[in-house]
Amino acid sequence: MKNTILVVGSVALDSVDTIHGSTKRALGGSAVHFSLSASQFTPVKMVGVVGQDFPEKYRGYLKRRNISLEGMEVLPGKTFHWVGRYDRDYKNAETIATHLNVFEQFKPKLNEDHKRCGVLFLANIDPDLQRSVLDQMGEPRLVACDTMNYWISLKKPSLLKLLKKVDMLFVNEEEARQLTGEYNLIKAARLIMKMGPRGIVVKRGDAGAMLFFKDNVLSVPAHPIEKVVDPTGAGDTFAGGFMGYLAAAPDWKNFDVIRRAMSYGTVMSSFAVEDFSTKRVGTVSKPQICSRFNKYVDNLHIR
Repeated sequence: MKNTILVVGSVALDSVDTIHGSTKRALGGSAVHFSLSASQFTPVKMVGVVGQDFPEKYRGYLKRRNISLEGMEVLPGKTFHWVGRYDRDYKNAETIATHLNVFEQFKPKLNEDHKRCGVLFLANIDPDLQRSVLDQMGEPRLVACDTMNYWISLKKPSLLKLLKKVDMLFVNEEEARQLTGEYNLIKAARLIMKMGPRGIVVKRGDAGAMLFFKDNVLSVPAHPIEKVVDPTGAGDTFAGGFMGYLAAAPDWKNFDVIRRAMSYGTVMSSFAVEDFSTKRVGTVSKPQICSRFNKYVDNLHIR
């Protein structure tokens, strides 16, 4: 199971308003967006928690996409529900309501198959929970995590303990600066690497992403999209494409492999924003992914 990814994170029902319309209680959550993207490249096992109101159709939808749901716990109560809105520029989501519901009781428990997964992705949850998951694992060959400004402010000591044990960290620009106190992203990334991770991916929204790995720095642009419908989960989808490609590769530490993973992450996130919720990523075909990837890398000349 060295190529199988275990992802631990949120499973949610999202209600979102944008200039192109709205969706109510649609499938969402960091683990879901990540898994749908990563499963295009390699098998995925997902650990999360939902309430009794979680629609059965969503469960079937995920299973049909090579995602194992053995680790999705059902608790009495309602599923995590996020309500948000985006303005015309899509720069930042306005959170109208966050109903944690059963997610507030989330305490991930891994089974023996989970522990044998070769790749672990700790999606954006409490760093105490992320560390507890890592402590339950066997010896994964690749460990990556995501975090956010809330945890950097509230539980930085716990996050720093986690960073000593991970290979890759995903953050956005503001989070990299907050974590280090350094405004320059290159200097901030170097400081984070001293905390433990071998590599840093800095997500920059419509400006693309930056990769810092050992002595290498790579900046890639976003794939141009004519009509952005809903950017919810685009960062998790990027991480899924990136990690899915790395998990399927024999040697993830090869910089040429990581460069291609950046491109696949970018391509997957470009599909994500083309429709609400998981509609586009959940239906995109491998030929469509390859076609967009080839056009993207042809423009960048990075084959």
